[in-house]
Amino acid sequence: MMKKPLLQRYSRSERINHWVVAVCFVLLAISGLAFFYPAFFWLSNVFGTPQLARMIHPIVGVVMFVGFTVQFFRYFRHNFINKEDVKWMLAVRQVLKGHEVGDIGKYNGGQKAMFWVMTLCMLVMVVTGLIAWRPYFAPHFSIPVIRLALLFHAWSATILIASIIVHVYAAIWVRGTIRAMIEGVVTQHWAKKHHPRWYREMMQKAEQHQTEEKTPE
Repeated sequence: MMKKPLLQRYSRSERINHWVVAVCFVLLAISGLAFFYPAFFWLSNVFGTPQLARMIHPIVGVVMFVGFTVQFFRYFRHNFINKEDVKWMLAVRQVLKGHEVGDIGKYNGGQKAMFWVMTLCMLVMVVTGLIAWRPYFAPHFSIPVIRLALLFHAWSATILIASIIVHVYAAIWVRGTIRAMIEGVVTQHWAKKHHPRWYREMMQKAEQHQTEEKTPE
C-alpha cells in the first residue's frame, strides 16, 4: 500500500512547546476549579495536598505563560484575520459539514480567533495572578484590588477553559489535525482541503528546494 505524501506542519520543538503549555493548562484548570468552586475542592489533590496546590499553581502558571509567549512570537504573524477568514467564520456551519470555505492559509478563522482569545486571557491571568500571589506580591496591593484581580482571573480562566474545550473538539472533529501536533505532519490531501493557500505555499517551497538541488554550482 502506497503511503500518502506528507507535509511538515510542526517541528519537534513546536510540538514539545505545545504539549508543555497543554499539560500546564490542564493542571491549572483542575487546581483553579478546586480553589474557586467548593464542590470541586477535592481536585486540589492533583498536586498532592491543597496546601501544595496553592503553592504550585502560580508556579505552573508562570511556566505556561512563558511557554505561550514562545508560541505567540512563533505564530502571531500567521494569525492576523483577513477577509478569507471572515468568509470562513460566516460559513462555519458549512465547514462543520465538511465543506471548506475560503482560501485559507496556515490557520483558519476559528484558529486565529482562538489564538487571540488565548493571548488576551493569558495576559489578564498573569497580571491578576501576580497581584493575588501570596506571600510575594499580594502584600503590595489593597484588599479591594486583590478581590478585583481574583474576579478577573476567574472570568479569564472560565473563558479560556471554554475556548480550549472548543479547540480540542475541533481538533478531534477534523480528522488528521491531532496527527499534526503528535507526529508533526499532515497529508497533502488534508492540507489542500483545509488550508489551500498554505498548501500552495508549501508546495512552491518544495519545488524551489528541488530546483536549487538540481542546479549545478
